[in-house]
Amino acid sequence: MAGRYGKGLGLLRLRTALVFLLTRPLLWMALAPFFLLPLPGALQGSFPLQVWCSAGLLAVSMVLGIDVLARGLVQLFLFRPGADTAAAFACVFTLADALTQLERMPERDTLPYSAAAALALFCCMWGTYAKRQGLRLSCRTAASASTPYLVTLDPRSWNGRDTYAKWSGPIHGYGSQIQEEDGAQRVFRISVPLLLLGSFLCSLIASVGEGRGDHLLWCLSATLTASASFSGLLIFARPYRTLARRLSSSGAALAGWSGAVRSGRAILLTDTDLFPPGMVSLNGIKVFGDFSVEKVVAVCATLIRESGSGLDKIFHDLLRAQGAVYRRCSGFQRHEGGGLSADIRGEHILVGSASFMALMEVSLPQGLNVRNAVFCAIDGELAGIFALNYVLHGTISPAISALVGAHVSPVLCTRDFNLIPAMLRQKFKLPVEKMDFPSVERRTELSDPDAPHSPRITAVLCREGLGPFSEAVVGAKRLKIAVRISSALSVLGSVIGLLLAFYLTFVSAWQSISPAQMVVFLAAWLVPTLLISNWVNRY
Repeated sequence: MAGRYGKGLGLLRLRTALVFLLTRPLLWMALAPFFLLPLPGALQGSFPLQVWCSAGLLAVSMVLGIDVLARGLVQLFLFRPGADTAAAFACVFTLADALTQLERMPERDTLPYSAAAALALFCCMWGTYAKRQGLRLSCRTAASASTPYLVTLDPRSWNGRDTYAKWSGPIHGYGSQIQEEDGAQRVFRISVPLLLLGSFLCSLIASVGEGRGDHLLWCLSATLTASASFSGLLIFARPYRTLARRLSSSGAALAGWSGAVRSGRAILLTDTDLFPPGMVSLNGIKVFGDFSVEKVVAVCATLIRESGSGLDKIFHDLLRAQGAVYRRCSGFQRHEGGGLSADIRGEHILVGSASFMALMEVSLPQGLNVRNAVFCAIDGELAGIFALNYVLHGTISPAISALVGAHVSPVLCTRDFNLIPAMLRQKFKLPVEKMDFPSVERRTELSDPDAPHSPRITAVLCREGLGPFSEAVVGAKRLKIAVRISSALSVLGSVIGLLLAFYLTFVSAWQSISPAQMVVFLAAWLVPTLLISNWVNRY
């Protein structure tokens, strides 16, 4: 997939840059009367030559962007028009007006709208390039891990709310999802046909309806250009590319607009999200009574493995170091007090925290001062203590703050009995009052590796920990908000532009709708999109 989006990308960038260079003399000629800019000697006193130069530069620009223009026109016949369709109509009728202006409207002393039309074409090419860049980077990141994690938004999985979950699985469907229409395209599919129809009707009324048939091409050029938003193809492409770069550096890839369009209000956090491998280490072992180290390690490791806790790797490594093996157990149970129990070879095994041992009336040594440890008791007698050292990665606190700031509530579905709100608050100063902590049965259910998930992928993660998970979730929510706000502003600007162009062409006020004023109006509506796209990455 990454190769598909990268093919021809360099040539597209070159053509986009050339179109931008061609817009510079067009802008100079358009703005010269207002800012008293000097023109080259040949153009200084020759208005017809300026008109023909405007037409020629626009024609060359259209040749360089012919693929974008052709796609826009073809999409109209496929009943899937977009912002490039509006730009294509603006370019075609502006070129037609430029080629016929001197013959059909000799009294008009303003240049055609070639500068605005060429800028609309440039923005479409820029948006196309940016989107392909973002999609290529996302596909490359998603394919970089042999065993990636998937992020899905599971419907009503926690307290009736749609909830983000992370789980291991193949990335089936990612390629098709990322090719789906983005949010802006879906808006323009509806708005562009209405704007085109409105432009044609308004132009007919302002020209033929007033007995000025010679003005038809000018009216069409004005109304179509005024309604062809510069921001159309940049609304999704620019923030998505920026977000794809940030997520790629964190080891995450968003599944296009399809991954961002649905947003949840909760996120499931497991042991390894808070403490990835390497963040929890064994700090010492102490065995009590007549129990052997091999036996204590074996029974404790067996219950830890049965629980699915994030401590499994630590005890697995310890098991191998002691030359012990896992043992068969029966009657395995999880207890709300922070521990596990099972029967192994006729002995009742308890594994848990110090508070769990006190709850089960297991005597602990006097003056014991071990804050984070795994306690093991055999038949009601303390058999061993495994001291642990938990280190919070530097990305965890900012990640949780970003989630809370995005109104996504963390749900602790941890299986490590040490990871409780009190410990996270006292030791690591995490805002546990803004987190949910379900019952032990519910935590087990939510963190079940075989739990069903939504078939729609939100993101693909290539690294452990909460950092990539949080970045993908918060980025998806911000992208959704940005695209919807920018799309609404873009459509509003197009409608206002159409109405203003209709009125000014109706009264034949070409001095009040000059090329310079057209460019300034359209550029002003582009500014919010650029600012909003920069906001997407600010978290």
